Amino acid sequence: MVSGGIAVLLLVLAVVVIIILTGKFKVNAFLVLIGVAFFYGLAIGIPGLDVLKHIKNGFGGTLTKIGIVIVAGTIMGTILEKTGAALAMTQAILKLVGKKRAPLAMNMAGYVVSIPVFCDSGYVILNPLNKALAKESGTSMAVMAVALATGLYATHVMVPPTPGPLAAAAALSADLGRVIIYGLIVAIPSALAGLFWALKVAKKYNIEPDVKESYSEIVKKYGKLPNTFLSFLPIVLPLILIFMKSIAEYPTAPFGTGGFKVFCSFIGDPVPALIIGVFAALLLVAKGSVGDAFNGWMSQGIKDSAIILVITAAGGSFGEVLGKSPLADFIKTNMANLPIGMLLPFIISAALKTAQGSSTVAIVTTAGILAPMMATLGLDPALTAVAIGAGSMVVSHANDSYFWVVSQFSNMPVNTAYKTYTSATAVEGVVAFLAVLVLNIFI
Repeated sequence: MVSGGIAVLLLVLAVVVIIILTGKFKVNAFLVLIGVAFFYGLAIGIPGLDVLKHIKNGFGGTLTKIGIVIVAGTIMGTILEKTGAALAMTQAILKLVGKKRAPLAMNMAGYVVSIPVFCDSGYVILNPLNKALAKESGTSMAVMAVALATGLYATHVMVPPTPGPLAAAAALSADLGRVIIYGLIVAIPSALAGLFWALKVAKKYNIEPDVKESYSEIVKKYGKLPNTFLSFLPIVLPLILIFMKSIAEYPTAPFGTGGFKVFCSFIGDPVPALIIGVFAALLLVAKGSVGDAFNGWMSQGIKDSAIILVITAAGGSFGEVLGKSPLADFIKTNMANLPIGMLLPFIISAALKTAQGSSTVAIVTTAGILAPMMATLGLDPALTAVAIGAGSMVVSHANDSYFWVVSQFSNMPVNTAYKTYTSATAVEGVVAFLAVLVLNIFI
């Protein structure tokens, strides 16, 4: 096998190849990650049959950990979208802060909705309401777009059960409850930084909303919106169950060691917790739509999860091969004492995100690279997962599909989107990383 230094150089080359193939040539990330895993393993001197075994183990092991959770979370998000629950949650937030603070309301709505729903889907769902509120409040669409987009983005990359942070937690063997808690905390200043940028920078650009329906017409179109409590329940209930598992398994055993502790460990595992979340979401379905929910909506959720599943599992394959390389020993000998800390996961993730566009690919790849090194680096796994998510926001531009969703659905010219939204993601990611550093002091 090659030396540690050569393994690092080959890893740098592998990352460059991933960036070029996925970013410049738009090759599917699954093929790229699997192909790079093969070539990296062979290049560092692992026998071919062993490389194949590691790739299979990494792929299957990753799906074992999070496959069901990703599918369940995607189904739950689809149901929240189709039933109007996302709008019901937004309406509840609007009542809390008032229409005069419409940008804050949409930023908060994005923060909540993007926990189970992909940020691009969340933006499409809430965009008509965002436009209507922009018109009604006399606010530039640039402000409303950036406020909503950054709210969605913050939890999308840092709070499970969204696939990216979920995959990072699995790869780093991080306690999922702690990842959720840290992610929710860090996402607050991150989302508010996006709101601040919207109010201070985006307001310089006056973009009239292309409104086809007023706020009242949008609400009326949905008919009777779902109950607010039931709308929030599919999001909140699984998070509470996962928190309970983390508390139950804390070294001091606050729930004891008996049946209740075992029950909390079982019910708070991500698989039953998210399945319960799906059943809670089904409470939102009107009687006339039950057939659609069990057939069309669930099928759509499963289809939407497929690409995320294979990319995440391919990242697991690459991580497994990296784990068999001499990287960890090299870092232990040469880099462990360098004052890099949380900056390393942030920089790697930010570089990958900026270069190739996909936050999920950046998170999965960075987690795979760092997993074999965690013990050597001495980083907290849960906080590292959040730091990776923070890096995956820096920056969203033309190679990111979310950039085009935000700009096109908001009628923003591309150059204006760069000045307002792209710059906002840079600020948002840096603020998230600073919040991680502050949180690291207290844990």
